[in-house]
Amino acid sequence: MFRRLMPRPLAASAALFAATSLLATGCSKPSAPNSAPSSSGSKSSSSTASASPSASSSDSDSPTPVPTSSLKSDDPDFRGPNDDDRRRAEGYVKGMSVEDRAGAVLIQEYKGRNAKAAAAKAAKLKLAGTIIMGDNVPTAKNGTADVEAMKKDIADLRAVTDKRPWGTIVTVDQEGGTVARLRAPLTQWPTPMTFGAAGDPARTEKASMAMNSELAQLGFTLNNGTVADATIGADDPTIGARSYGEDPALVSRMARASVDGAKKAGVLSSVKHFPGHGSVTGDSHIGLPEQDASLDQLKARDLKPFQGAIDGGANVVMMGHLDVPALEPGVPTSLSPVAYRQLRSMGFKGVAMTDALNMGAITESYGPGEAAARALGAGADLLLMPADVDAARSGIVDAVKSGKVSESRLNEAAERVVAMGLWQKRLAEKRVPPAQPGSSEELSREDSVAGATILTGQCSAPLVKGDSVRLVGGDPADRAAFAAAAKESGLKVGSSGPTVALAGYGSAPMNADVVVATDGPWVLADSTAPAKVALYSATPNSFSALVAVLRGKVTATGKLTTQVGPYKAGTGCSS
Repeated sequence: MFRRLMPRPLAASAALFAATSLLATGCSKPSAPNSAPSSSGSKSSSSTASASPSASSSDSDSPTPVPTSSLKSDDPDFRGPNDDDRRRAEGYVKGMSVEDRAGAVLIQEYKGRNAKAAAAKAAKLKLAGTIIMGDNVPTAKNGTADVEAMKKDIADLRAVTDKRPWGTIVTVDQEGGTVARLRAPLTQWPTPMTFGAAGDPARTEKASMAMNSELAQLGFTLNNGTVADATIGADDPTIGARSYGEDPALVSRMARASVDGAKKAGVLSSVKHFPGHGSVTGDSHIGLPEQDASLDQLKARDLKPFQGAIDGGANVVMMGHLDVPALEPGVPTSLSPVAYRQLRSMGFKGVAMTDALNMGAITESYGPGEAAARALGAGADLLLMPADVDAARSGIVDAVKSGKVSESRLNEAAERVVAMGLWQKRLAEKRVPPAQPGSSEELSREDSVAGATILTGQCSAPLVKGDSVRLVGGDPADRAAFAAAAKESGLKVGSSGPTVALAGYGSAPMNADVVVATDGPWVLADSTAPAKVALYSATPNSFSALVAVLRGKVTATGKLTTQVGPYKAGTGCSS
């Protein structure tokens, strides 16, 4: 479910150009420190990097304002359900049948645009909620998301089950960058690695609040949007630029900020994928990857961001599908009692949610009923996207009635989900006002500039001379987005001028005057160019930022958050 939207493979070009004499010169070059950025090195949101890259506003030095929430970190309602929520939840669950309690821990998916049928199933099975995937998003005539139709579908999904005191969950995967089910006209945000490169948790929190405020406007209550996986870099095939970086301390700070921002928008955010998917070399969408680290190694690296998010008040943690011999060999962590005990030993008291149960790591060995019963029995509170929700519900009921899963375990899970719903409703009453779709495009452009990272080339001068560039690489959408941003800035894309190469996911190393990584930065390690730029994202706002950097209208002050060949974490221009 959370697979990177990677397959837009680029053909390696045999005729790329290197016209170094056309490159601009400047007064400074990127630094390449021996360690990752320090935790105290975050930049102020009013720094040069915050300036908009658009041609009309590139001289602005004031960050885009966003509404503030009445919720503060010391507000009791900010932390999570209170004792009254838990008492009420216990009472509601006691009044449910086993069948209804089984439904109360399941989140369904549905196909296509038939939200009314999905709503009817949710009502019949008393489900916890529904997830919106890409094929559920209605499309307007101009090809963008039809916001009003989406709001109507979500209203239909909530119409019956919202009558419950604890409401209903409507969730989506909206991380920013490569994983964003809802695109334009909603604000298009860069990848988490962009924010890691910017290095400022306050910036991450502001963006998360803005992103989730737009989701709140549509009716979403939960965003599977906080990636706490620390990546190992080029050998990580699944997470990549979806990670904030390789440094657990950095990822921890950013994950905590992401959760806080979502809460201030009245939306919960799941922290994923416990115990850490960024350091395995397999893809759990296809099979069951093995994590061969010892428990001490996990505690020193992969678990640290989750610990930071939990200490900061994370209320939902998503359990990944990983084979971790240090915990329970051969058993997916999402079905492993040992893995859930490890999570609870870290002080987590909220809702433990599985990753999608329709992924290859689960379906290759377990049917939907068995997977649901095993996950619940192991310690999961909320079961996401079983391959067959009817079978999953029946599997849970049968397991409880036969004694394979204790009734007290089902009660505990249902009570946690219901208490979370009661609390989220109260949280929404204090949130920042929901925002109109697309209302934070300027902020997104500022964030893209702040994270853009120059590995080689001049920091304080244009990277290209003249008013025209040749563009190579990229897929048609990337090329069109670059051309649109260039046109807005007065830069022509044609057959003359320095060559700019766009290297996306799956690209071979490239050769040009400027090579730009529009996904993970690792392709830059073996690319040949006087100027190398890590952009991390391929959104229109990212390309606006890129053009501004190329023309020297803004300074890219982002720093690598992962090793890229000879370029160490921390490489980048000084602010």
